[in-house]
Amino acid sequence: MNTIKAQQTQEKTQQVSALAAAFLTVDEASEGQRVDNFLTKMLKGVPKSHVYRILRSGEVRVNKKRIDADFRLSLGDVVRIPPTRATQTAPVETAAPAVSKLNHTIIYEDDAMLVIDKPAGFAVHGGSGISRGVIEQLRLERPKAKFLELVHRLDRETSGVLMVAKKRSALVALHEAIRNNQTDKRYLVLVQGEWTAPKKRVVLDLQRYLLPNGERRVNVVTDASKDKYDERQSSETLFRLLKNFHHPSLGNFSLLEAQLVTGRTHQLRVQLAHLGFVIVGDDKYGDFALNKTLQKHGLKRMFLHSATTKIRHPLTQEKLELTATLPTELNQFLLKLTPTAPI
Repeated sequence: MNTIKAQQTQEKTQQVSALAAAFLTVDEASEGQRVDNFLTKMLKGVPKSHVYRILRSGEVRVNKKRIDADFRLSLGDVVRIPPTRATQTAPVETAAPAVSKLNHTIIYEDDAMLVIDKPAGFAVHGGSGISRGVIEQLRLERPKAKFLELVHRLDRETSGVLMVAKKRSALVALHEAIRNNQTDKRYLVLVQGEWTAPKKRVVLDLQRYLLPNGERRVNVVTDASKDKYDERQSSETLFRLLKNFHHPSLGNFSLLEAQLVTGRTHQLRVQLAHLGFVIVGDDKYGDFALNKTLQKHGLKRMFLHSATTKIRHPLTQEKLELTATLPTELNQFLLKLTPTAPI
């Protein structure tokens, strides 16, 4: 019987013999994972029904003991996998690109997590016609990394703080902190119009739906839209007025700080549009005529930036304040406006 060290699938795949059981030692890439998901990853090509059958029958053992499908693995656990007719071939070795697209964006990094200042226009993951997003690019640039997973998402046109876990234990802890509202995420956003309230708490029910072309959108639940789309989700944001601006030909604008209480899809964009203060440059929920004019004045992206995230380190519990400065193109646009009220 061979002892095989488990590695992340993208770096090193396993070959499971059809004649002998395999013994896989759990490393950091699989620490904290459910055993059924671990088996699905290791036994590519094997139907899930078979995975659950060998679990129910007791043929899968962890440290020589029978376990249930929802058992979570710990570092150093030895998983016995019975003879299975499925082989996985090792992938072609790939080298990191000569020039990194993301190294210059790193805000914070240690053994547990990586935080970058995501550029606008860069999707966080591939799909829907995008071959490579931030997470795929990071894996390409770091071929020896055992584990790299997104902790949360940012819209493609949103810039700023983006957290990536380098250990499964860190990912689990960060997800738990987000679920329990133990994070403090603040965005800078410029809206059309004159916002007057120094502070305003906004609570709205949101619903997701799909356009005929399959594009995902979100709207605020009203009597007319009630129960028309997916199940509603409550959204909550605390907005603070930072400064009002005026432009002789473009009109009034307001710079806001948005503190997320919940983190729903397109939350800030939909809430602000519903209130009549669309985010400038927003190509989904904004003022399209204004956006076209703004491009002539140098603003060619949405003015939405994830500026600060306060959170405890997922393993050490140290207090972290992760900050991404306002991008040059957004600062330059603000300089074209005239302040009309102090911060």
